[in-house]
Amino acid sequence: MAEKKEVEPTIIDAEHLAKEFKEHSVAEFFKKNKQMLGLYGKVRTLTTVIHEYVTNSLDACEEANILPDITVKISEIATEYYEIEVKDNGPGLTKETVGKALGQLLAGTKFHRMIQSRGQQGIGSSGCTMLAQTTTGKPCKVITGTGKGKPISLELSIDPKHNLPKIANMKEIDRDFRGLAVQAKFKGVLYRDSEQGPLEYLRRTAIANPHAQIKFTDPTGQKFVFKRSAVKVPKPPIAVKPHPKGVTVDEIVTLSKYSDARKVSSFLRSDFDRMGQKSLEEITKKVSFDMNKDPKQLRWDEAEEIVKAFKEINFIAPSSDALRPIGEERITKSLQNIVDPEFMHVLTRKPQVYSGGFPFQVEVSIAYGGKAGRTISGGSDGPQKRLEIMRFANRSPLLFDAGNCAITKAVHSIEWKRYDIKDIDNAPVTVLVNFISVYIPYTGAGKQAIADEEDVIEEIRLALMQSGRKAGRYISGKRKEAERLMKRELFYKYIPEIVTALNAITKTDKDILDKKLRKMVLLKLKLDDEKEAKENGENKKDEGIEVAKKENAHSKDEPEKTEKETKKEKPEPKKEDHKKKTKAKSNKK
Repeated sequence: MAEKKEVEPTIIDAEHLAKEFKEHSVAEFFKKNKQMLGLYGKVRTLTTVIHEYVTNSLDACEEANILPDITVKISEIATEYYEIEVKDNGPGLTKETVGKALGQLLAGTKFHRMIQSRGQQGIGSSGCTMLAQTTTGKPCKVITGTGKGKPISLELSIDPKHNLPKIANMKEIDRDFRGLAVQAKFKGVLYRDSEQGPLEYLRRTAIANPHAQIKFTDPTGQKFVFKRSAVKVPKPPIAVKPHPKGVTVDEIVTLSKYSDARKVSSFLRSDFDRMGQKSLEEITKKVSFDMNKDPKQLRWDEAEEIVKAFKEINFIAPSSDALRPIGEERITKSLQNIVDPEFMHVLTRKPQVYSGGFPFQVEVSIAYGGKAGRTISGGSDGPQKRLEIMRFANRSPLLFDAGNCAITKAVHSIEWKRYDIKDIDNAPVTVLVNFISVYIPYTGAGKQAIADEEDVIEEIRLALMQSGRKAGRYISGKRKEAERLMKRELFYKYIPEIVTALNAITKTDKDILDKKLRKMVLLKLKLDDEKEAKENGENKKDEGIEVAKKENAHSKDEPEKTEKETKKEKPEPKKEDHKKKTKAKSNKK
């Protein structure tokens, strides 16, 4: 039998390969990679859809200075087939923007501004429109009203090839409505009343946004209302300019091309935060080119010189005007309303900076007892409480990827035994951490975990230790009181027997012996308490020194104040003090 000859592979030329070269839109990319948007897993996908619509409603209401009233309804059509309706009372969308806002990926009002917001990329709600389209083949139904003229209804889908919205059946409707209502159907999703389900997501959203009222109807028809505990809309954050410590060479080159300034010096002063005349003078001395040149003519090597100069100069820390924390008072009211703990301590730290230029702030709360902690079925022992970590980024709950999140790592890095919590994982404790920034360093486009930035983790740790000391004092006091009562009852139990024995030996009156023995027990307990308090005082002193060292090390990274700021803080001598000194001198004479 003749052997078959091996055919040598033909070399394919570049012209032939070029025929297969195609461009793809961002919508096509995410259509094939929806897991990057957090749209994977049946329960997770449904919760993520609710998350995207609700965060959009909250952001829109707050920017319009409107107290949010949000209604969410999930209806089960068939197995793993649901209809979702989300309605708000916000400013609504115009005819020109409704398609782009809900049907075009990477289109929105947030990505290009350095300002605190829940959404960042302009992907989420448009991704939900595309998911509905790809799982059911049906468009989303939208009603929008701005309060001016009649509201409009329409059907919306996406053209994934060109990343453009497709609008159909647009018409005006005769009804009074201001806000946005979205109705969409999804297949391959599942509703579960669990720690990662829509109900828990809305519960945590209500905790972090006490000014919002949220009504929810689950697939069984059961209704839940999370009432607002604050009656004022938080002040809107103010957009800030890039800080010199956080910009790259490419960003400087790009910004310079679109600047209206005529000189590089004017460009730096107008387009960057904390750029004063003194800083400009220092930069001018450090660079080799003329700062009066047109910024549009700025070369790459010249931008490198500017960045190098930025690193060598001390700038004031970035402005915190772009940050809006929940606030200690609001967190307290919200947790009391929903968690109702036995003890709670809330702390809002001062703004800090990470990665050299992005301002951020951390809020923490430790709640103990009451409804704090997550409840699990303990079998024959009944329901049991476990540690609950509530993670938030810009007031938005993070329910997934907990093990990969900087907040979780920071919580588990604390030695909770120091704060009298012997077994933190099995304690009735809720730890709330809210991380706010103009730019959240998420680990992925799904926005469910914060990256391990060293400055971020350390700041969260410091906040938890500071709040943990307060919680530890309460828990320690409660434990000591219980032990004290148990000791006293134990001693008192044997007093009658001792009294009878002593009476038989000494013939002393039983009442007198009883009173003396009870007095001795109380004195013994008092001495024990004093001894323990002294030991605890020494331990707390050592711990305070350790935390102070960390605080000092942390504050070294903050830029020093300018001479101008120092002069402002220095109080002028009062005229009365001058008169007193003059009078004192005359008296001496």
